[in-house]
Amino acid sequence: MTTVETAELRPGYRISRVIKGGWQLAGDHGAVDRDAAITDMDAFLEAGITTFDCADIYKGVEEMIGAFIADVRRRRGSAVAERVQVHTKLVPDLGRLADLRADEVEAIVDRSLSRLGIECLHLVQFFWWDLSVGSPIAALEVLRRCQAKGKIAHLGITNWDVSAIAPFVDAGNDIVSAQVQYSVLDRRPANGLVDWARSKDMQLLCYGTLAGGFLTEGWLGKPDPGFAFENRSLVKYRLIIDEFGPWSLFQELLAALKAVGDRHGVSLSAVATRWVLDQPQVAAAIVGARYARHLPKTLQVFDFALDDHDRARIASVLDQAAGPGGPVYGLESDRTGRHGRIMKYNLNARPDDQILGATNG
Repeated sequence: MTTVETAELRPGYRISRVIKGGWQLAGDHGAVDRDAAITDMDAFLEAGITTFDCADIYKGVEEMIGAFIADVRRRRGSAVAERVQVHTKLVPDLGRLADLRADEVEAIVDRSLSRLGIECLHLVQFFWWDLSVGSPIAALEVLRRCQAKGKIAHLGITNWDVSAIAPFVDAGNDIVSAQVQYSVLDRRPANGLVDWARSKDMQLLCYGTLAGGFLTEGWLGKPDPGFAFENRSLVKYRLIIDEFGPWSLFQELLAALKAVGDRHGVSLSAVATRWVLDQPQVAAAIVGARYARHLPKTLQVFDFALDDHDRARIASVLDQAAGPGGPVYGLESDRTGRHGRIMKYNLNARPDDQILGATNG
């Protein structure tokens, strides 16, 4: 049986190094069989993937995880249910940043607790769309007060680089983790965040490790699909491929990952995930598997180790990449650019918020 690796974010708080992602269960990613998704969560827990990622703005996902925890509690008792660790996010609407009140911030925390049916959120990952608007430091202070009340155990941030995180650390906040996009396609965290995070005892929780499914066998040898996707996740990661290099270079990367996987008898996606887990300061990779049928391939990441030959094979392709460059989330934070235009910015108050505009290649 595969043993799932764990990482300690703080003394007494240890998580699985693969986290079950929740974004793929939200409404923008196609039809989801809610009952099947909830039932299949049990298989992840039993396999040792105890940590689940969600957000206040992932429509319906906190409720799904809450239903799962309640079902485990009912069937198997509180001790088993308490093995489930929930990492959620607090993302106030862009349109409310200027006048957001402290009681509204705490109300978002209370809503997450209610949806999840638990007494304390294991980790709340904070994000503020525009740090020049309103008072993000004051908002995080509310979360610290929620910690003091026992509503939150640990605080993290998401989608910020050093310049954005530093003021919050300097203000005395214990930020245990930074959730950032990190993959063989997108190595922006290595442009300074990794070293700085090490100096602040902060670890990385990495999403996008499979680039929304692009880093799987299904895309090997396939022609460039362009950008005509209904799934917003695929548009997002196809844009990242465009930053990485031409489609032909992406195909070279897939071939290299496949060759390494064949050496070890594992999938291309397991190699891509293992590469991320082996990077400095990375505590865990967030993998967006909707259902348990993906679990065997997900667990392969713990069945092998990359050697120098493997790393050199992958690096030979990565050394040819054009990008993405710049800071973490730098491309995405430009709301008028093609990465920023596909985002939705007001999902707390308006769950059906529309994107700002269509993207193009």
